[in-house]
Amino acid sequence: MVAQGLTWKSGDRVITTILEHHSNLLPWRNLSRQGVGLDVISINADYSLDLDALKRAITPRTRLVAVSHASNVIGVVTPVSEIAEICREKGILLLVDGAQSVPHMPVNVAHLGCDFFAFSGHKMLGPTGTGVLWMKKAVLEPVQYGGGMVETVTETDFTTAEGYQKYEAGTPHIAGGIGLGVAVEYLRKIGMEKIQLYEEALTKRLIDGLAQINGIHVYVPDLPIPRIGVVSFTVEGIHPHEVAQHLDESADIMVRSGFHCCQPLMGHLGLPEGTVRASLALYNTEHEIDMLIATLGELTR
Repeated sequence: MVAQGLTWKSGDRVITTILEHHSNLLPWRNLSRQGVGLDVISINADYSLDLDALKRAITPRTRLVAVSHASNVIGVVTPVSEIAEICREKGILLLVDGAQSVPHMPVNVAHLGCDFFAFSGHKMLGPTGTGVLWMKKAVLEPVQYGGGMVETVTETDFTTAEGYQKYEAGTPHIAGGIGLGVAVEYLRKIGMEKIQLYEEALTKRLIDGLAQINGIHVYVPDLPIPRIGVVSFTVEGIHPHEVAQHLDESADIMVRSGFHCCQPLMGHLGLPEGTVRASLALYNTEHEIDMLIATLGELTR
């Protein structure tokens, strides 16, 4: 919606990062048809975003910076507040992909300082096919036109509705919206601070356990930096898909394997077959973490 709703000129530029899910890469890459350029910022050796490279990439034609709040592959949290300050100084819009942060940590868009914040419902225990786009100001043009997004219509003209309704043409996904609202209230009732602390403890348990197994490489920084409970690893000599299948068939453990919709990052890390990814959430237990570690220990032996 943001990529299609802003008015672009040939020569405009967008900055994004190598950490991005394809969802926060392809919309900007597609703008090349309108003459919009894309700069992709790399990461440091500790997997943190290279802020100096971000500053160097900014030009007078840079219109937007689009970054993930947290990586869906290596779990690192991006310093959005610092990026927002850089963008404010240069008069650049900032979009944040919060799909991986909203379910796992407290988020306050006002404190982040971004202009757009997008996230998906199914990552936060809600229904698939739902999501949210928050805007500081309604600067976008509607990308769909039809019933529900207009105030008045005449034979020769129309007036769009005010507020969010301007962007919701047609009959919305009512059932999904209700389900998403229930999911939000469920997480809020538990408390995002409590969820964050619990998941941090599980993540440390998993990383520490994997580090003790010979033949496993875990893609985490040596020094602790802000992160979520997404842990990627590889097993020496075994394809990630085979590892995932073994965990499924031998211990009913569900992980994801492959590129995780982040092929540029996999290429940057020199992982042509991708990784195995364990994604932790509030419903996981210490017993499940220990079972995963033990099963991988048996596999490597």
